[in-house]
Amino acid sequence: QVQLVQSGGGSVEAGGSLKLSCVASEVSRWGYCWGWFRQTPSTSREWIASIFPDGTRPHYTDSVEGRFAISRDNAANTLFLQMDSLEPGDTGTYYCARARRGGVCDSLVPSDINLWGQGAQVTVSS
Repeated sequence: QVQLVQSGGGSVEAGGSLKLSCVASEVSRWGYCWGWFRQTPSTSREWIASIFPDGTRPHYTDSVEGRFAISRDNAANTLFLQMDSLEPGDTGTYYCARARRGGVCDSLVPSDINLWGQGAQVTVSS
């Protein structure tokens, strides 16, 4: 049974960077939409980034556009989220996710997801 194992969270000062990783426990199939969600002290779990099954056409929510970048390494079965210019409002728990096939990939909601990572805490201090 495939699982998604996350790493790379931590604490940084505002303006700093972090890179999150999400590794499949076994060889994964890349014919899915993949994404990242987060839950903050002021928001429910929300979509922030996704990438199409062919690894192209990344999409982002407005609040992270231009600061975050989603990518993947097929050979390593790994999904990444590079986070730059971090702000205190980015503090929260971040989750990688695999969406069900056949849906949209330009944005996601939690009900689209059939596999979640365990979450990684990100804390940004001012």
